[in-house]
Amino acid sequence: METVYRICPFCEATCGLEVEVEGRQIKQVRGNDEDVFSRGYVCPKGVALGELVHDPDRLRMPLLKRGGKHVEVSWKEAFGVLAERLAAVRAAGGQDAVGVYLGNPTVHSTTMTLYGPPLLKALGTQQVYSASSVDQLPKQLVSALMFGTGLSVAIPDIDYCQYLMILGANPLESNGSMMTVPDVKRRLKALQARGGKIVVLDPRRTKTADLADAYHPIRPGTDAHFLAAVVNVLVEEGRVQPGRLAEHVVGLDEALAALAPFTPERVAARCGIPAETIRVLARELGVAESAAVYGRIGTCTQRFGTLANWLPDLIHIVTGNLDRPGGALFAQPAHGAGNAKGEAGRGRGLKMGRRKSRVSGAPEIFGEFPVGALAEEIETAGPGQIRALLTICGNPVLSTPNGARLERALESLDFMVSVDVYLNETTRHADLILPDVSPMERCHYDLAFSQLAVRNVARYSPAHWPVTDRPGDRDMMLRMIAIAGGMGVDADLPMVDDLIFGQLMQRELTLGTSPVAGRDPEELLAALGTRRGCERMLDFMLRTGPYGDGFGSRPGGLSLAALEAAPEGIDLGPLQPRIPEVLRTVDGKIDAAPAVVLEDLARLEADLEAQPELVLVGRRHLRSNNSWMHNLPGLVRGKVRCSLQIHPADAARAGIGPEDWAEVANGTGCVAAPVEITEGIMEGVVSLPHGWGHGQAGMGMRVASQYAGVNSNLLTDEDDRDIPSGTAVLNGIPVRVRAVAALQAEALAAPG
Repeated sequence: METVYRICPFCEATCGLEVEVEGRQIKQVRGNDEDVFSRGYVCPKGVALGELVHDPDRLRMPLLKRGGKHVEVSWKEAFGVLAERLAAVRAAGGQDAVGVYLGNPTVHSTTMTLYGPPLLKALGTQQVYSASSVDQLPKQLVSALMFGTGLSVAIPDIDYCQYLMILGANPLESNGSMMTVPDVKRRLKALQARGGKIVVLDPRRTKTADLADAYHPIRPGTDAHFLAAVVNVLVEEGRVQPGRLAEHVVGLDEALAALAPFTPERVAARCGIPAETIRVLARELGVAESAAVYGRIGTCTQRFGTLANWLPDLIHIVTGNLDRPGGALFAQPAHGAGNAKGEAGRGRGLKMGRRKSRVSGAPEIFGEFPVGALAEEIETAGPGQIRALLTICGNPVLSTPNGARLERALESLDFMVSVDVYLNETTRHADLILPDVSPMERCHYDLAFSQLAVRNVARYSPAHWPVTDRPGDRDMMLRMIAIAGGMGVDADLPMVDDLIFGQLMQRELTLGTSPVAGRDPEELLAALGTRRGCERMLDFMLRTGPYGDGFGSRPGGLSLAALEAAPEGIDLGPLQPRIPEVLRTVDGKIDAAPAVVLEDLARLEADLEAQPELVLVGRRHLRSNNSWMHNLPGLVRGKVRCSLQIHPADAARAGIGPEDWAEVANGTGCVAAPVEITEGIMEGVVSLPHGWGHGQAGMGMRVASQYAGVNSNLLTDEDDRDIPSGTAVLNGIPVRVRAVAALQAEALAAPG
């Protein structure tokens, strides 16, 4: 028996795990009490690590579709098929005939994060899509417009905050999101214990709302209306106090003037929150010793997602809580983020409108198009039509709008290849599936989530089990990069890896502010020793990062060797003020009034007259972060979670009883689910969880098929998007609800 220390790769909390192993068997998983960040906390997902690693349904060899069925083939044959069929599609239609979809598990993989960009570069396609446009893109867009980069996200300083307002988020179930915060319940209770206050606004009375000091139901999709009125009150009552931020902000007066029409009296009926309550909450924000506003997926996946994510940071500026301890601060990750490279306080900013999608003219942001445009790009003939699709760690049939249309589009492709460990609702359409290694067979360092963390820490998990019977994750990605780059199936992989690393090193050597600027590359390579792949890149990034040893120029600084010697991680301290150094806008200022944001206010004002409808929202559960987790018995057993939550008054109007099933329908689709009548959801709102709808023919997920549920995204319209960001509207969707007989419900709920 041996104890191994890992970082949980299942969700954004990134908790430290203590794993008991015997040979290649996981015997027990518990929280690591010594972990510098999570301090022993672990949720049911982390405990299920062994179920994932040993899942008999998890793919271990490539699958090739022959005669309509998937059969195991050798890696050599798989890569040969990839090279041959990818070349054929590109020869016929050009580089843009190949599309790429990246699922959110890619950011939980160090290898995918580091080698994904070189793969996209080798493919050379502009047809790139990801889960970002059904998740967090408005938050990243606003951060880039205001502060200069998409991951310059202002994080609530939860450990020191005195007043925390939460909208469209349920961190007790999600473990935090776009805010990396293990053991959030303990941290929220500590906020209250020091005399602070937590206020939650949500259409549902969530577990987070139950913990809060105050809960206010709010109509879905009206967070921006409410927050605009909060700013209006702060201006009206003379509470605009940006303090030291004033010299670093441009456009503040313009932004405040643009919000003048959104008085509490005008927005109250639309939000479902009384005008006086809005005024009280605004005053509390204005006078708090320190305060932060945290909005998450409910504020992102709605028709006004960009506005709903701009306004919290505007409030932070107005109240002087941006870049202030206890307010909203910027993380300083050890590996050196984009807002820590180059000239401090100045950069290139965000370039928008570089190109639009071929069919509907959807905007490209951060190098990708909205995933709502993917199906039409596959279906519509003409130059640039997608004829081959690569999906990496994603299940867009379940997670993106109008999955039924996308599924039909996938069937029309000439070639589809998926990198995934399951034969799921999406990969069952693939001609070729390449499985990744298990979490125990790869190294792990959180490149993305350390940029969103509530405390600066650095932690590393080396691969524990060697990969002996297949290519490792690095070699699989390098082989794909070589094939995409035209080097063939027999390319020299160490040479390809050297080329990729050489580009990373060269960029750093040419930065005048780098601790290795102008140094001899051979000297640095010698200092890196025998490391290759992710480990070599990580070591280089850490040593040239803000805490690094600078390859000798900063003795005692951080390196990968230092992290290997500290399996519990290294604590780098609480978040600290970083303005103006953190800014990467062209003029070195915070843009409080981005043009694309202000232009969208007219649409928000017009929506004030919208009439209330019955609308659908999603929800999360602590045991269900992604659809693949539904194949792990420990995460699905117990109470049925894929139910329709409905308020008693709405149930009575629809003639729905507590034991009934209900049909939920609109112009896009129709599903049926068992009913959960509860006063924990506001009247006029119903809720279905995301990520369900399993059991189709050809799948290889036996446990998930037994807990099929229904796909709520069959009801979402792929053309309904937040205008500035292109993010799909998954919350606040108008629906009709009625009771249905058991047999009819069974037919409606049947997959496909």
